[in-house]
Amino acid sequence: MTTSESFKVLIADKIASEGIDLVRTVADVDIVLEQSEEELCKIIENYDALIVRSATQVSDVVINAGKKLKVIGRAGTGVDNIALTAATEHGIVVVNAPQGNTIAAAEHTVALMLSLARHVPQADKSLKQGKWERTNFVGAELRGRTLGLIGFGPVGAAVARRAIGLEMAVLANDPFVPAERLHALGVESASLVDVLKKSDFISLHIPLTAQTKGMISDDQIQLMKPGVKIINAARGGILDEEALLRGIDNGHVSGAALDVFTKEPPRADSKLLEKSQIIVTPHLGASTQEAQERVSVDVAKQIIDILEGKPPTYPVNSPLVAPEVMAELGPYMEVADLLGSLASQLVNDQLTSIQLDISGEIAEQGITLLKSSAIKGLLRPISEDSVTLVNAALAAEKHGWVIEEHLYASNEIFHNLIGLTVETKTQKIALNGAVSHLSSKLVSINELEIDVTIQRGDTLLICENEDKPGMIGSLGTALAACDINISNMQVARQEPRTNATMIVVVDDSPSTEELSNLSATDGIESITLVHL
Repeated sequence: MTTSESFKVLIADKIASEGIDLVRTVADVDIVLEQSEEELCKIIENYDALIVRSATQVSDVVINAGKKLKVIGRAGTGVDNIALTAATEHGIVVVNAPQGNTIAAAEHTVALMLSLARHVPQADKSLKQGKWERTNFVGAELRGRTLGLIGFGPVGAAVARRAIGLEMAVLANDPFVPAERLHALGVESASLVDVLKKSDFISLHIPLTAQTKGMISDDQIQLMKPGVKIINAARGGILDEEALLRGIDNGHVSGAALDVFTKEPPRADSKLLEKSQIIVTPHLGASTQEAQERVSVDVAKQIIDILEGKPPTYPVNSPLVAPEVMAELGPYMEVADLLGSLASQLVNDQLTSIQLDISGEIAEQGITLLKSSAIKGLLRPISEDSVTLVNAALAAEKHGWVIEEHLYASNEIFHNLIGLTVETKTQKIALNGAVSHLSSKLVSINELEIDVTIQRGDTLLICENEDKPGMIGSLGTALAACDINISNMQVARQEPRTNATMIVVVDDSPSTEELSNLSATDGIESITLVHL
């Protein structure tokens, strides 16, 4: 387990204590709330990770100031308050917790829909003012009504299940969800136009992006049924608020329920707060005790994973892989990274070609992640930039690298095998690695078979030497004279009495002078020091 002194985490918004306690098992945690951009920029350079909710704006200015940042965690779903492009360019992983508040958001959406149908807030206000106006609040049953969902992610699907339980008909439009999945849940797949035209209630469940900003405006509202009711518990800005007010004023929209706003909180004099037909809540979609605990723990686990060099469960700006696939792929990502680091330190000139060979089932599952891992390893010893899975492709492009990929369905010896070959004008280094008993193995170097367990943090001596009796003892004696202990040693050769390669894993790194003395050992042609 990583020591708490190794990493520092800043929590800039309130999250549940369960998540805070979890992060504290591996890092020093500071909780500094309600920081302006300027205030955040002054302190962010000290932290490896940042956790926020929706209040803190993580701008490109903040990200540029976060020189050590490895990960930004959003304890919730939307990440529109985080400058994703800047984070990606800096190699910072952005993660969120899309599943943790699904039930809370879905239940709040249904609560808003029921409140719209039965005028609950208006009736409550009237009665508390001493009035008894039963005839003013005649509502409508939901049974038999049509609910239109724009977006069918986890929250949209959860809303659909509950609406079907209320005996509503449900239409949904989401170009990224197969019609078969909708049908399996009892939902009718429909075009956006049909959803707008046929629905009695319309609920938004899409993220706020450049494409979805202002997506529901005057033209879309005019396509809706007269008397339609609109619900937005997703993201402010998707619904054009001025267009909604016009729809309310002309009677085309009979009611709306808003949990989110273009600007939060809305101005005190906002007309949205004046209209009796509009129900408002202060962004409560995820505000249940259970949801807060779940998203806090979900994002905390991912922060820990990334700080410890493991892939996250819900990355926003890097490839998303199913957990069961990642469980198999993760160890091979580490192999690819280690091979890259080793190859980079064995060459002494600019790379002219890079070839990645992937054999076995992993060739079908994760070429992008394995390639990014290899790039990350190649650059780690030679680049001061922070290179991660997020920006590995950009980093390779920056260095002018074109990586040739070869995929093979199987290998004669290994279930899965990763090969990395790099060339310079004068050198060619070919490495192969595999996983055995969850450990990374170097299984060949320049076509010489070998079996060495390697891991991050190891110090290796790659020795080219004459293949003659006494070489292992001579090198061992020379290392002993430097008080350097050997933890593992393997020898590879093509034929007896020619040349051999010794891979020596040592506990301590020799100094420059000690390395020079080791290289002078009789029969040693060269020694390369490698830090993985």
